[in-house]
Order: sequence, then C-alpha cells, then structure tokens
Amino acid sequence: MMANPYAGEVAIWLDGQRHVAKLTLGALAELEAALEAGSLMELVERFEARRFTTRDVLALIVAGLRGGGWQGSADDLRTVEIGGGPVEAARAAAELLARAFALPGEGWPGSTGPGSCGRGWGIWRCRRISSGGLARLNCA
Repeated sequence: MMANPYAGEVAIWLDGQRHVAKLTLGALAELEAALEAGSLMELVERFEARRFTTRDVLALIVAGLRGGGWQGSADDLRTVEIGGGPVEAARAAAELLARAFALPGEGWPGSTGPGSCGRGWGIWRCRRISSGGLARLNCA
C-alpha cells in the first residue's frame, strides 16, 4: 500500500508494518477533541515555530492513523516501535499537517512555478498564508 501525497497520505511504520495515515475531516475533529484546548491553527503555529510537544505529535499520529483506517488508540502506541523513532514521528506529524492544508499547485509535491518547493514537506520550511480569511500552508 503506497502513501499518496496528493491525497494527503503519509506512511508510518509501526512494529515493522507500514500504515497509511491521513487527516480526514473526522480525524481532524478527533484531533481537536484530543487537544482539549486551542485550535488546529494554534497547533500548526506550534509546529511552524518548532514549539510542538510530544503530546502534539502523538495526537497527530493517532488522528492520522485513524483517518487511514487504523482502529487503535493512543494507548496502543505506548508499546509500539515507530519506524525512525521520535524524530520520524515528529516529521510524519508535520507532513500530515502540511498535506492536510496544502492546495494543489501551491506547494504541492511535484508542482512547479511560484509557491512550489519540490524539496519535501517539512512544515518548518512552510509559511502560513491567509487568503479570504482561511489559512493554508505553502512552501517558502
């Protein structure tokens, strides 16, 4: 099963098994509930400023995995080996956020022209752009 970046998918390895994570609308709603305070934009800002917590990373990974069809919970991840360890988990969480809020042709993988980066999805290389009252991420 391949992760499709154009569909907002990110591959995550749990105990050597590949899973596809995706922040669907339902997963985003679960994520908001799990955060218990603040908004998704505040979460994005924490990742942009590299002020995210392990709780942020865990909540994003769980929401993404559940959006991809996984039936587990945060408790299930306490004893699971995440491929690449905590650094890879943080990178995957950042990619989930970036892909959930990216628009095709604007920082989208493989796109060319103004606003495209083609360098990957590291959220800390992205900036938030306001347009019509909505915020989205775009590679700088």
